Amino acid sequence: MALSVRRYSSAGYHRAMSLIVYTAAWCRDCREAKRFLDEHNLPYTEIDIEATPGAAEEIMAHVGKRAIPQFVIDGRWVQPYRPGKGFLYDEMTKLFGISETREDTQKLRGTRT
Repeated sequence: MALSVRRYSSAGYHRAMSLIVYTAAWCRDCREAKRFLDEHNLPYTEIDIEATPGAAEEIMAHVGKRAIPQFVIDGRWVQPYRPGKGFLYDEMTKLFGISETREDTQKLRGTRT
């Protein structure tokens, strides 16, 4: 399978890990997931399911549905959102060992959602 990937990396990264994010340009939850990763300086490789042949099928094979975004963390598949709830900030903050909460991040940005 030929991959259409974009690699992102930042300083401030807590531990070495492999993080792949399956996304699509039209996906609002995908944009929110990438914003979360970027705000916390977590490096990742993005795979666009629209531009990468076989990527959508790869998701189906691992999670049984075409649901994005999907994180693959050191080979472990994680769905970082819930339909109707959106991005799971608290769960992802805990999973990645980030000390600040969503409210802390919103205060820093001066926003509320």
